[in-house]
Parts: sequence; C-alpha cells; structure tokens
Amino acid sequence: MWIILTVIAAISLVIYWRGPNSVWGGITFGFIGGLIVAVVSVFLGNGFHWSTIGRGIVIGILFGVCAELLGKVASRANRATE
Repeated sequence: MWIILTVIAAISLVIYWRGPNSVWGGITFGFIGGLIVAVVSVFLGNGFHWSTIGRGIVIGILFGVCAELLGKVASRANRATE
C-alpha cells in the first residue's frame, strides 16, 4: 500500500513542482510530523526509523494535493455561480 501511495505522491510532486503551493507546505508539515513521531518512538524504546519520516512526507504531499484540488474545485464553483 505504501508503495502505491509513494508513487502517487511522487507523480503529484512532479505535477506541482513549480512555485509555492500547498504540496510544498505538506512536505514540510509531513517531515516535521514524521520527525516528531520518530523521535518519540526512540524515547518509547522502539528505535529510530527513517521510514516513519518518509511516510510522514508522503502523507503530507497527499494532503497538499488534496488542498490544491479543493482550491481548484472551489474556484471553479465560484466562477459557475457568478
């Protein structure tokens, strides 16, 4: 499942590569969230896993893509009501 999500995230990252957008914010949020979870995992005795940070980044990218698409849908709906 994570392989499929990673491929979708990578394709989305290529599509939204240029300019500041929600995808880049999602990457940042995902990295920070994944890092926090990985550090807490160390203190709980489970060890540090880089895959936790990678999964956080993938989730962040997907949330960013959802935010971008929601903005496009809202913009299109706003134009349709005018």
